[in-house]
Amino acid sequence: MGMKKEEMAKEYEEAIASLQKLLSEKEELRAEAAAKVEQVTAQLATAEANGATKPYDAAERLKSGFIYFKKEKYDKNPALYGELAKGQWPKFMLFACSDSRVCPSHVLDMQPGEAFVVRTVANLVPPYDKTKYAGTGAAVEYAVLHLKVSYIVVIGHSACGGIKALLSIPEDGSTLGTDFIEDWIGIASPAGKKVKADHGADAPFADLCGHCEKEAVNVSIGNLLSYPFVREGLLKKTLAIKGGYYDFVNGRFELWDVDFSLNPIFSV
Repeated sequence: MGMKKEEMAKEYEEAIASLQKLLSEKEELRAEAAAKVEQVTAQLATAEANGATKPYDAAERLKSGFIYFKKEKYDKNPALYGELAKGQWPKFMLFACSDSRVCPSHVLDMQPGEAFVVRTVANLVPPYDKTKYAGTGAAVEYAVLHLKVSYIVVIGHSACGGIKALLSIPEDGSTLGTDFIEDWIGIASPAGKKVKADHGADAPFADLCGHCEKEAVNVSIGNLLSYPFVREGLLKKTLAIKGGYYDFVNGRFELWDVDFSLNPIFSV
C-alpha cells in the first residue's frame, strides 16, 4: 500500500530540517575550530617573538651587541677611541662583584679608559700572598705601580650570593662541600663574625647579610693595606682607598673613606 503524498512531504521536510541542523552544527564546529587555530597561531607567534620556540643563539647575541656598540658608540666617538688606542690612563681601580646585576661600568657610568676593573666573587680582595692570590696581586700591582691609579674603590652590593654563602657555613665545623667557593669567601670571615657579634647570631638572616655586605668591603680594604705598594701609595698620598655599596633593590649608592666606619661621604 503506497505512502500518501502528505506523509511523504512531511518526511521530506523533516529530512531537510535534520540535514540543515547537521550542516549548521558542522559550521559551528568549523568556526570554533578556525577560531582555535587562530588562537594557537597567535600564541605560537607570541612565543616565537619571546624566543620560546627558538634556541638561544649566543653567537648572534654577541654579534648584534657588538654591531650596536660599533655603530652607536665606537663610530660616534673617534677621538675617544683614537686616544685609547695609544694606551690607558685610568683614574680608578674598581673591585666589584662578579654578579651579573652589578656591572660597575654600567652602574657608575664609567667610560672606556676610566677604570681598571677587577670582578671577584663577593667583590673580595684577598690579603697579600704571592702564591695563593697571585692573580689578584698582579692586578693590584699593575694598577698601582704601572697604571698609577689615584683611587681604589671596593664596591659591595645588595643580595650578594657570596655573602649569603659565607653566613650559611655551618658553625659545627662541617663545610658547604665546594671546591673553591668556601675557601674564597672565607676571606670575609672576619666580617661575618663581627656582624654576628654586633647584631646577634639569631638576628634575621637578611639583616645579617645586609650588614655583612658592607663589613666585607671593610675587610677587603684592610687586606689592601697588606700590599706594600698600596701602603706606599697611601703614605705618599698618591693613592686613596674608598668603600662603596650599591643597593640595586632600592636604587642607592653609598661611598665611604678608609676609616673602617660606615660613615658615608654621600648617599644618593
